[in-house]
Amino acid sequence: MTTVILLRHGRTTANTGGVLAGWTPGVRLDETGDAQVAAVGERLAKVPLAAVVSSPLERCAQTAAAVVAGRDVDVQTDDRLGEARYGDWTGRAIKELAKEPLWRVVQQHPSAAVFPGPEGEGLAQTQARAVAAVRAWNATLGPDAVWLACSHGDVIKAILADALGLHLDQFQRIVVDPASISVVTYTDTRPFVLRVNDTGGDVSALIPAPRKRRRTKASSDAVVGGGAGTTV
Repeated sequence: MTTVILLRHGRTTANTGGVLAGWTPGVRLDETGDAQVAAVGERLAKVPLAAVVSSPLERCAQTAAAVVAGRDVDVQTDDRLGEARYGDWTGRAIKELAKEPLWRVVQQHPSAAVFPGPEGEGLAQTQARAVAAVRAWNATLGPDAVWLACSHGDVIKAILADALGLHLDQFQRIVVDPASISVVTYTDTRPFVLRVNDTGGDVSALIPAPRKRRRTKASSDAVVGGGAGTTV
């Protein structure tokens, strides 16, 4: 089974300024964001990562760089993990966008939301490309891999909704804070969501057990009754 750690970038100047950054170039982490990604890099330092794959946007590149510091792993980029393409909404204040008729669609029926302008895409398209990216990297890295994808809030929420078997219209119920990790393990028949919006605490359970302790094939069955939890 392949495990992906979904890491949202740290806090940015756009986050604190209440602006929808989208694909705006040059949006960087603020001082708090720098501290957040340094902390998450330390948290994950002992977790062996087969790959670190990032959205091409600068705020994710900064975040991913903090994770690979001291590792013999290069950051690879994948446009499919990039932010939703908000089109003409890009760079506008959130408080202004909340007055737009489309805002209610984004909140209540996001699968039907298509952002305006020639550069805009639908949230369903965002989900499709992001999930395709995760599945493709899973196939490339193999069933024993633990890898990290650094992306954006709406993108990670869309991936989690897919993993949870939720319709995209439910994805606004998921919270993904800056520099949080969410973890999904993919088996042959279904994903298992292990963590959502985790911003602190022990991550030793993400370290793969030695090969001799693993079963020859991971089960795709859920544990009836909940089981005893992960042991390391």
